[in-house]
Amino acid sequence: MKFVTFLRDNDEIPGILSADMQSVHSFEDAGLSFGDLLGYIKNHDESDAGRLTLIEKNKGIPLSEVSLIAPIPNPHHDIICLGLNYMTHVMESKSAGKDQKREQAVYFAKRAGRAVGPDGVIDSHGDVTDRLDYEAELAVVIGRDAYHVAAENVWDYVFGLMCFNDVSARDIQHRHNQWYFGKSLDTFTVCGPYIATVDEFSLPLELNVQSRVNGETRQNANTRDLIFSVEHVICELSGGITLDAGSIIATGTPGGVGAGFDPPRFMKAGDVCEIEIEGLGVLRNTVR
Repeated sequence: MKFVTFLRDNDEIPGILSADMQSVHSFEDAGLSFGDLLGYIKNHDESDAGRLTLIEKNKGIPLSEVSLIAPIPNPHHDIICLGLNYMTHVMESKSAGKDQKREQAVYFAKRAGRAVGPDGVIDSHGDVTDRLDYEAELAVVIGRDAYHVAAENVWDYVFGLMCFNDVSARDIQHRHNQWYFGKSLDTFTVCGPYIATVDEFSLPLELNVQSRVNGETRQNANTRDLIFSVEHVICELSGGITLDAGSIIATGTPGGVGAGFDPPRFMKAGDVCEIEIEGLGVLRNTVR
């Protein structure tokens, strides 16, 4: 099932895509009273999911009559991010060094007061950066509170998956050593167009991940190449942190980011950036 949040008459409405992906159904259509997707993730039960399944194959409101926004427009925590989690990105990163061994995962946080969704605008922040970069990533949404979760049980705690663009200001990121500021400018958390539940995928995950800028493919990889898998990450983090329902983990980006080219190829106002992950649609945004 694919979960969305959409705009209609300026109202933010949580719901699902129809099975043919041509229309949307609100939670209200299924008799559910959850005010947003976070509320559903945290509090739904099997009967609620069953009600959505009953209407999923029906025709709903045509996509042409609504606008999809970020599935979780206002994350309730900062995003947990993985750095340098594909070897191709390690090799292209000047900060990492070509011979760096990846024995431990790199974790950092990304400020996310308001997330940008499909067809939303990424602010270039031209007054503070001239090194605006894209990062195609698979994001994992936690479905129930996870603490001390064994690797073999990780997927019981995952609600779903979505496309994520970890937009970054490289000059700010490296100037301050810690990455928080350069990763967290307004509009730098970009996700959607929907969250697909785990039952739509085969495990272990082997999903193609791409980014395109103005139609040109920049990144092209597969999640099988993650250095630290989803299972490892959730097992390790939950060993000391309660990952509560609705938490978002961005699993890292492969090689091909703008900073990795010689000379670098950063985004600028007017560029269109697309993130596409197999089974998770296309996340398309324009830089302003």
